[in-house]
Amino acid sequence: MTETFLTALLVLTVLAASATLARRLVLAPAIVFLAVGIAIAFVPGFPRIEMKPESVLLMVLPPLIYSAGVSMSWREFKSNLRPIALLAIGCVIFTTWAVAAVTHWCLGLPWSVGFVLGAIVSPPDVVAPLAIAKRLHLPHRILVILEGEGLANDATALILYRFAVLAVSTGMFSLLSAAGSFSVILLGEVLFGIAVGWLSLRLRQWAHDERVEILLSLLTPYLAYWVPEHLGGSGVIATVAAGLYVSWNGPLLISAATRLQGIFFWDLVIWLIEGVLFLLMGFQVRVLLEKAKSVPLNEVLIAIALTSAIVIVARFIWVFPGTYLTRFLSSRVRKRDPAPPWRYIVVIGFTGIRGVVSLAVALALPLTLPDGQDFPHRDLILLTSFGVIFVTLVGIGLTLPLLVNTLGISQHGHREALNERDAEIAARRDILVSARGALRKIIAERQLPESLAKFLEARHETRMRALPDPPKDGDEHSPATKGASMVREIITVERTHLHKLLREGKITDETRRRIERDLDLEEAAVNNREKNTPL
Repeated sequence: MTETFLTALLVLTVLAASATLARRLVLAPAIVFLAVGIAIAFVPGFPRIEMKPESVLLMVLPPLIYSAGVSMSWREFKSNLRPIALLAIGCVIFTTWAVAAVTHWCLGLPWSVGFVLGAIVSPPDVVAPLAIAKRLHLPHRILVILEGEGLANDATALILYRFAVLAVSTGMFSLLSAAGSFSVILLGEVLFGIAVGWLSLRLRQWAHDERVEILLSLLTPYLAYWVPEHLGGSGVIATVAAGLYVSWNGPLLISAATRLQGIFFWDLVIWLIEGVLFLLMGFQVRVLLEKAKSVPLNEVLIAIALTSAIVIVARFIWVFPGTYLTRFLSSRVRKRDPAPPWRYIVVIGFTGIRGVVSLAVALALPLTLPDGQDFPHRDLILLTSFGVIFVTLVGIGLTLPLLVNTLGISQHGHREALNERDAEIAARRDILVSARGALRKIIAERQLPESLAKFLEARHETRMRALPDPPKDGDEHSPATKGASMVREIITVERTHLHKLLREGKITDETRRRIERDLDLEEAAVNNREKNTPL
């Protein structure tokens, strides 16, 4: 127990140092975590850490998917359902088939084994691509499509994987049966996920305790995932459905205190999970090499290069016809959703980074078949899967910024951010105008004392004046951006004086905490507005 605890502390220490290094190098954290994990895995004396596939699929994957679902806009998910489905279902199936076909013809793998490998490496990661894409200020619709794809594609891949493993084990496969099972699983998990989301919100309403509500929010993804997974489904679609339901229905049902504490809690939990997972992926290199000494190195390298090329090229082959052919065949789609610029399609096609789910599924491959024979080509599948993850994460992750800058996509994203900022200011102004009418009505109907009425009106006018004006031509920063640093500076002065009063014994620690909380909330509000203001 002591050794396990010390190992966990060591991993967290490495995580903190790697995150700091990533910020210093201005690189995507996932790339640095993976590289550091690989380097440290071969340090003499470093403990041998082996990732348990069941821990990833049953313990770690549910909160990742649920958090992404809650962060996702149901309205935007629904409006982009067609391209998301084409990628999350169609592209995954096409990539799986392409990998199976090419590895069968070029490497001599049996069709069933090729389908197993294809199902493992076909789904892009839910975490890494979006983290890298957001840093590049891509247009909002690209981010929505990538996020929606990442939410749903694991379900398709996991179902294909189970059918492929069954085909290897029994030598039998029925396309009609697989398609029917997939449809039943999809419908059943959507309904179950909505039910879990509804139940979660009702229980949280009854709790009326921030700590209990946050605990219930943590339990929600596990209930949504474990039950369908235990019954033979994937659990992914149900977890996504639960997250989207909470995202759409939760804002008016969740208290402000729960929301503020929950944002911090989930932000920390997801950051820890993502960081530790990519570190553990790096640690697995040592484990994989120890397990696969019987596979010739040249065979492994050829398989990695070939499979990596297939998954990248297959995605490009799919996205362009998927984008333009549907509009060519359907005038309704063409009118409702005109074709996006070809540059957008290139970026979506290039952003196909594989991640931790692929490695976890590969590690979960059975050691033997039901008849006692070794699972065919298991070591080659393991090494190839990790190689594809490394090539796509590092290769695409490092070259995507160059591609985006060359195509000028960031400029589109910057213009969108400016428009979104203007829309946000307009929305804030509309809300305050509406509130002003309600305030005047309350003052008149309830005959509030003059002093209280003046206080409420002054508060309202202060909030109106705090709204930034549109930046003038040639002015690079808005007044809100300029004022944010000054507000923080004033808050720092207030906080310093607060601690001076505490040291002089003029206030108690409890008083200091209450005042400090108000200052923290004000500073957090300033930081939030500044973070969403394009520079």
